Amino acid sequence: MSNESIIQIFEGKNVRIVWNEQDEKYYFAVADIIEILTDTTNPTDYLKKMRQRDKELAKGWGQIVTPLSYQTLGGKQKINFADLEGIFRIIQSIPSKKAEPVKRWLAEVGAQRIDQMIDPELTFQMAVEDYRRQGYSDRWINERMKSIKMRKELTDEWERSGIHEQKDFAVLTNVLTKAWSGMTTGEYKQYKGLTKENLRDNMTNIELALNTLAEVATTEISRQRNPKGFDESRQTAQAGGRIAKNARHDLEKELGHSVVSPAKASDYLAPIEDAEIKEISEHKQ
Repeated sequence: MSNESIIQIFEGKNVRIVWNEQDEKYYFAVADIIEILTDTTNPTDYLKKMRQRDKELAKGWGQIVTPLSYQTLGGKQKINFADLEGIFRIIQSIPSKKAEPVKRWLAEVGAQRIDQMIDPELTFQMAVEDYRRQGYSDRWINERMKSIKMRKELTDEWERSGIHEQKDFAVLTNVLTKAWSGMTTGEYKQYKGLTKENLRDNMTNIELALNTLAEVATTEISRQRNPKGFDESRQTAQAGGRIAKNARHDLEKELGHSVVSPAKASDYLAPIEDAEIKEISEHKQ
């Protein structure tokens, strides 16, 4: 399968998704959907009991789920995914008030992908709206959109340099991140108290700007040096990261404190309910 791995958010929870280009289908992580529907902290155990309860589901389980390799912080792991039809079958076995909203959301995700294939600009427009719904400021969103564009340019440059394995992209990202922040991506997420959440979505404006500077600098240095292979690309990542590190230290001298913050999105975003009340109040005024 030729796959593209992404993460979508439903009611504040991450859903791991794989898009298969060959059959033009989305495959959704079964455990993530179970967690959303049931609020269980142990979706694996819930699934086991559900299959014991629903004998027909258990009988056709091999046709419903597809184990796929998915990149995690601990490396690639086999995770059970299912296409829309399979997920809908699983939902039938779960008594949940969220069943219908989840079904509608799943269908919308599939429709959005078709629209994005026709007009890629919609991807950015939808991302902007998603961030606004979550409570991010327009200033932060603008920086995040720039960072997405710069990240794409960097990964394209790494591919041109001969980097193709997902694990190598992850290692180079760790090299770059540690060069400017002093922490690998995993250590940075732990510092912020994150698990599945996206690190960049939980950076402050300053952190996001420094991370983008590191990536832009790495891209430009790579274009000039024209590295070949992993080792030379690693050196350019370190060089780009050092430039952002110097900028960070200069700023910290002026401010008198570290700009690498343990703050995460939930610390500086208003709850969705509060944001909606504020919007209604402002509209009435």
